[in-house]
Amino acid sequence: MDYKKVYQEWLNQADLDMALRQELEAITDEKEIEDRFYTELEFGTGGMRGKMAAGTNRMNIVMIAKVTYGLGKYLLNLDPQNSEKGVAIAYDSRNFSRTFAETAAGVLAKMGVKAYLFEELRPTPELSFAVRHLNAAGGIVITASHNPKEYNGYKVYGPDGGQMVTASADALIAEIEQVKAIFEIQKLSLKEGLSQGKIQMVGAEMDDSFTKAVTSICHPNPNSPLKVVYTPLHGSGNKPVRRVLAELGYQNVIVVPEQELPDGNFTTAPYPNPEDRSVFTLAMALADKCNADIIIGTDPDSDRVGVVGRNPKGEFDVFTGNQTGALLVDYYLKTRPELPKNKVVIKTIVTSELGGVVAKSHGANVVDVLTGFKYIGECMTEYEKTGEYTFAFGYEESYGYLAGNYARDKDAVVASALVCEMADYYEKQGLTLYEALIALYEKHGYFIEDVMALTLEGIAGKAKIIEIMNKFRKVKLSGFANAQLVKFNDYEASVSRDLTTGREAVIDLPKSNVLKFVFDDYSWFALRPSGTEPKLKIYFSVTGKTEEEATTKKDLLKKIVTDLTE
Repeated sequence: MDYKKVYQEWLNQADLDMALRQELEAITDEKEIEDRFYTELEFGTGGMRGKMAAGTNRMNIVMIAKVTYGLGKYLLNLDPQNSEKGVAIAYDSRNFSRTFAETAAGVLAKMGVKAYLFEELRPTPELSFAVRHLNAAGGIVITASHNPKEYNGYKVYGPDGGQMVTASADALIAEIEQVKAIFEIQKLSLKEGLSQGKIQMVGAEMDDSFTKAVTSICHPNPNSPLKVVYTPLHGSGNKPVRRVLAELGYQNVIVVPEQELPDGNFTTAPYPNPEDRSVFTLAMALADKCNADIIIGTDPDSDRVGVVGRNPKGEFDVFTGNQTGALLVDYYLKTRPELPKNKVVIKTIVTSELGGVVAKSHGANVVDVLTGFKYIGECMTEYEKTGEYTFAFGYEESYGYLAGNYARDKDAVVASALVCEMADYYEKQGLTLYEALIALYEKHGYFIEDVMALTLEGIAGKAKIIEIMNKFRKVKLSGFANAQLVKFNDYEASVSRDLTTGREAVIDLPKSNVLKFVFDDYSWFALRPSGTEPKLKIYFSVTGKTEEEATTKKDLLKKIVTDLTE
């Protein structure tokens, strides 16, 4: 791609958005121009995500129009009736999210495809629910989840309410790649779309239906004494989470005032990720002041939730996604005896085995899928059709959880409610969530996890990620501590190699650039390039009879792997 030629083509467009033009004309660094135009922002199976700015390698209204036009063509080619079924569109609190959502709605409307546009920011799981509720042909969410303020993203959902999986995504990507004349794409204004009936605003009625679906999964706790500090981290969870908790009976919910209102600059939390302890600094201070039992925090699009509890010293501990997931699996299964025998818990291949062990102890089936909640949603839809399993619970280590069949994406709204329900349950037994977790460890063994993310940006970064992955495909490992390496899984080659026998088996999952090394004590580590960020993620899960043993082994394994990446 000749970046200089493309850069000039943008500047030559007489009707180029004035703000984008001024931004481009102000660039004096040739490297910056190259980075913005040497390629197009990749629309992958996880959608599109990048920094907001002018250029083909950035998030802006031009690129939003292009992928939306491709989506419209894909839907109309699939079934002309999709024009009437329409597409639901939601967005979070990020800068330009509303503008991008209106751009998408306008392009679809001009193509004759009805757009259901939320009137205000809404959680991603409500979009998933809305697609199903409206019987829409698909959905769009404008969000970059927990990324810093410079980023935004575009996710596409299928008619089942789940993010598009491989086959559908590949067909959509092929359609998007055919869109060349990006500056000739037309769109209706919001006013025009509304007057022509091609854009319909969605609001309170959908909120009511979504809330009813969420609360039906939970056990009400009228007048619960549980004291909760909640932070929406400037995002879309503020109204729905508080409403659901109030309807279920939690009256002592105190919101962090500095983080209550939407703020695309994330002023108090530059990296608004509930996996990061620092985002809870204000919440912890407030929790100390009001003597709260727990803290919950949802990310900007409210599909992930972080949980903070007190340890025996009275200090705050931020639970990992694996810890919260295992606690929820244990609590949910033992308090829902009405679940059928064919109940199933679905988790991802980079999620700790603790949740699986716990699920099996309650008589549940366990299914592992590729990383990404869309694969959990895909299984849910498949099991709904075949009846092979009844979905009970799904989760991934990155703080995403779902119970119930009303949506096909992780939901921090229902997860927040279930965490409060669980904390209330244990409090009535004189236990904290921390003590409940220790009880799980004592029963099933200590599972210690960690994630290492190597940020490798730009052209050189992409090449480095490929180099590291290729190195690990050839690396010779035997074991560490007292654990022996027994299996190597290459999900891109769809091959699982038993290192004790030398036999190979086919991995019956979609191809994905993931490598997983499994040891004979259930410890493992895995490498996976992020599908939405310029990062190589390395996941570790190590087991031991005691916390000290597991931690020591984890540190040793991390050092071995880190040395190899260098």
